[in-house]
Amino acid sequence: MDNELIGLVVHAAGGTGVLHQMTGVIAKHRGDIVSVAGTRRAPRQASVELMGRTQVAPSKLVDLLDEEPLEVELASTLLYEHCHYPYRQIRQAVQAAGEKMRREIIDLGLRGRGSHDEILRPFCAGQPFRFDILMDIGGFRDMHRHRRCIQIGQGFTTAHGYDTPPEIEAAGARPGYDAAMKHAATAVQQIARRPGEETLENSQYAIPLGYRKRTLFKMDFAEVVYISELRTGPAGHMSYRSVAYAMYEAVARKYPALAKYFRVHDVKEPIDLLKR
Repeated sequence: MDNELIGLVVHAAGGTGVLHQMTGVIAKHRGDIVSVAGTRRAPRQASVELMGRTQVAPSKLVDLLDEEPLEVELASTLLYEHCHYPYRQIRQAVQAAGEKMRREIIDLGLRGRGSHDEILRPFCAGQPFRFDILMDIGGFRDMHRHRRCIQIGQGFTTAHGYDTPPEIEAAGARPGYDAAMKHAATAVQQIARRPGEETLENSQYAIPLGYRKRTLFKMDFAEVVYISELRTGPAGHMSYRSVAYAMYEAVARKYPALAKYFRVHDVKEPIDLLKR
């Protein structure tokens, strides 16, 4: 925000009061705002250089990640939100790049940090349960509500394909559904190719909620239990019910003795619609 614009805002407010104080704060920390933007651009460029044109590897609906050295987690997570690759694929590239490259990536995430900047979210690391989840955007909008965990989200895209509700198949509407989803993907690409600085961001508004996006969820054991129990309930949508149940199953496989503490609903059991 330049001095002329700040002056106009203050003048419109009569030059006094809370708005005057706020614009003063904005002016004072203007350099920090610019530095934050630069800090976010650097890892994006690093992800492009490291991953190149590597094909995106297939991945599961829910992937419970293994433990790893903290430096590997930090570098991998910094790159994760700036591309569309699974976490494991990024981690493999980061490990292969060597220690020097890992430290350079971590440095990029902190290099532009101003005196008033909070450290970037990817540095919130060390949680014992980390799930790389690839799910439909509509279901994600419900999962996103869980705030007692760290979420590192990748951008909205049509690159991961879309989910098809079984009701579509049962109704014989699959051909029309597929045609509509593909038509929407074409429209998204056309909007993104238009001239302008924000056309890529603008194109995301045209993506149907059935398309998938990838998000890294990091949490403690209590939050895994809470999400698994709440989101597998029969009243919920099958999209996030399947994700929550897959989270439970992943933890149960890794820690069999803890499985009995989850009070989940088996999503494979038929639902009595009168009891939802």
